[in-house]
Amino acid sequence: MKPAVGMRFAMKKGVGTTGLITLAVSLSPSLSAQWPSYPTPAVPRLPDGRPNLSAPAPRTADGKPDLSGVWQNYGQAPLSGGGGTGNAPFADGSLPTGPNQFRDIGSWFKEGLPFQPWAAELRKKRMADDGKDNPDAYCLPMGNMQFHTHPQPRKIIQTPDLVLILYEGNAGIRQIFTDGRPLPDNDPQPWWFGYSTGTWEGDTLVVRTAGFRDGGWLDIYGSPLTDAAKMTERFRRVNYGNLEIEIRVDDPKAYTRPWDVTIKQRIMLDTELIEFICLENEKSTEHFAK
Repeated sequence: MKPAVGMRFAMKKGVGTTGLITLAVSLSPSLSAQWPSYPTPAVPRLPDGRPNLSAPAPRTADGKPDLSGVWQNYGQAPLSGGGGTGNAPFADGSLPTGPNQFRDIGSWFKEGLPFQPWAAELRKKRMADDGKDNPDAYCLPMGNMQFHTHPQPRKIIQTPDLVLILYEGNAGIRQIFTDGRPLPDNDPQPWWFGYSTGTWEGDTLVVRTAGFRDGGWLDIYGSPLTDAAKMTERFRRVNYGNLEIEIRVDDPKAYTRPWDVTIKQRIMLDTELIEFICLENEKSTEHFAK
């Protein structure tokens, strides 16, 4: 019997040094059989039949790189030990290396993020409180950065006028409008994910986002995002199997200068997102430290 493709791991809320406890739940053959196996179509293959992840990126009818697919984070350390999606090895058996951006988005920075003094103090307080006020702990939206770095996968659906991202974690949904509309400059309603518009610059989708809610969290440690923030993301499908997202955060209320991070993701084949209903039988918040 073939091993289950795309083993998934449950994220459970709890009290601890990160405010989140990761529980590994591997799929047994009987459990995996309940999820229909359907092969991803039009996968480029090597002569031995393996997927050719280095093949050219597919393109849409209008010639743009097609970002569509199910993607997982690749090349960063897991939440705690092990590797891959929530501590599992990747499908090819390899383990990720490097800092964990989901826990600490500034982990790649030698000197840390360029916090304004008040923002550095707020982050220290959020860490001292074990992240208990993180919206994720209450099944609220995590925001764009935590969704980008989340160990659970995401599915991109690309159309000529809209790029839709479905996040398995907390069942997040994000719209990126590519129909030529401008960013609103007088939107009275701030958004959890901000308001995003995208334009193509060659083979790169450049997404500009503004209109964030105040008090956001960029990672488990609580690096803040304010309502003054603007975020620019550059999506580039390097080849068939790899996606890079360069992100610039420009939030003068929380940081002394704009800063950049790069998120790397790898295609997941022959699998789909699973349903994540965060509030179903939720029992953890009653045990949070007051």
